[in-house]
Amino acid sequence: MDYAAKLSLSGKRALVTGAGQGIGAACAEALAATGAHVICTDLDPARAEAHAKSLSDKGLSAVAHTLDVTDSDAIRVLSDRLGAVDILVCNAGVVTSAAAEEMTDEAWEHVTRVNLTGVFRCCRTFGAAMLEAGGGAIVNIGSMSGQIVNTPQPQCHYNASKAAVHQLTRSLAVEWARRGVRVNAVAPTYIATPLLDNVEDGAALMARWKDLTPMGRLGEPHEVASAVQFLASDAASLMTGVILNVDAGYTCL
Repeated sequence: MDYAAKLSLSGKRALVTGAGQGIGAACAEALAATGAHVICTDLDPARAEAHAKSLSDKGLSAVAHTLDVTDSDAIRVLSDRLGAVDILVCNAGVVTSAAAEEMTDEAWEHVTRVNLTGVFRCCRTFGAAMLEAGGGAIVNIGSMSGQIVNTPQPQCHYNASKAAVHQLTRSLAVEWARRGVRVNAVAPTYIATPLLDNVEDGAALMARWKDLTPMGRLGEPHEVASAVQFLASDAASLMTGVILNVDAGYTCL
């Protein structure tokens, strides 16, 4: 058995949402570095273009496309344009904090629309193309917040959206298992990304989070990307419906 070959993505095409920064950018690089041609999508066209260029400058294969994951028509147009991809990484997401009793409908709907509905719409359309083509691998970015309630920040909308992503992942995995499409998710701990910039009292919270983490630190985007690359590869050929914790031991406590 050639185990190195199982990890290679040579000849594969991968699409990553929210690829302009943070975890998405790292995922795009990890997939490209192991042989895939990567389609970097982002709501911000400048970010998508900049990251695709940075990968190309390293000798990797990448292009950029603008994509709003909440826009079904835009997703369909891009899928029709690209044809079936081999790998889909649903990473685009947002996070805010608000007490449940003070949360507006708009705040709730924005987070759930991007984090959950956006994942479903991308899986539905790009997944359908994979099914027609005979196979593929989808990796959704969940969160340990989908399994536990993080404190002290109030974020019931984010927690609910990520828990739903985990169950969506399992549901799609079962539906598509015999049709050649694997669907898994990763559940990261706190990762040093621009998303943390939106968290109130971030510095104090980060100190607390580190104290609560067995490894005593935040994660880095590349550490999540490595798990995503594994799940996208043939090395994970027997894995579907898995929610893989990448959390520095946080959920062990």
